[in-house]
Amino acid sequence: MNGNVPVASSESVPVASPVQSHRDTVEYVGFRVDGQAVVLNLSEHRRLPLERSLDLVNHSPSGFEWGYSGSGPAQLACALLLDYYDDEQFAREHYIAFRNQVVSQLECDGEAACWHLTGEEIDTAMATLTDDVVALADGGRPSPSLPENWRTVSRPDRRVFQRADRDHYIVLGDGSDEWLVVLCSQGDRAYPAPLAHRTVAEDADLEQVIQELTEESNDLIEPPEEEH
Repeated sequence: MNGNVPVASSESVPVASPVQSHRDTVEYVGFRVDGQAVVLNLSEHRRLPLERSLDLVNHSPSGFEWGYSGSGPAQLACALLLDYYDDEQFAREHYIAFRNQVVSQLECDGEAACWHLTGEEIDTAMATLTDDVVALADGGRPSPSLPENWRTVSRPDRRVFQRADRDHYIVLGDGSDEWLVVLCSQGDRAYPAPLAHRTVAEDADLEQVIQELTEESNDLIEPPEEEH
């Protein structure tokens, strides 16, 4: 593979089963045609589908990218994990970390001007990833007080709400005598990219503030990502 991918120690990599060994033979290749990013499952002689990953997370409807941390690489990371492991929950939990440590490092270099990523390299990289796990919704069920595309998320340290169709979160943090409610995009790590926020008194109607931010997110039209 082209790029720096963490290598797991022999102790951290599980012993491969026959099914796992079959998956290890999978190879993906990425290149550009007239400037457009194209990714193939080389072992199965087919193009990696964008639509399947968009049904799971909607970062980049315009297509895949690689070589940096952004929405296009996030979409590719999700698509690769979904295609390789065929496990929606696993892909959704780990695609941000996989983007940060693997997809962001992919480069089209050499005479063929493309990158290659094997199933063995994916498994090895995944064995080292412990950070950036995406918070998942509680049972996938909406809250009656939120718009239907929002979910309440399980986190032991704070209240978090997740938009199901876009990388938006609402995080509730407490202070000494007030609440800070932040609408943000998860991005590279845990909630680093605030889009809007409210600071309200402890006795304020927090549910109303949360509803206002969900509506603001739903109304927000994000600009398309510039070509990298």
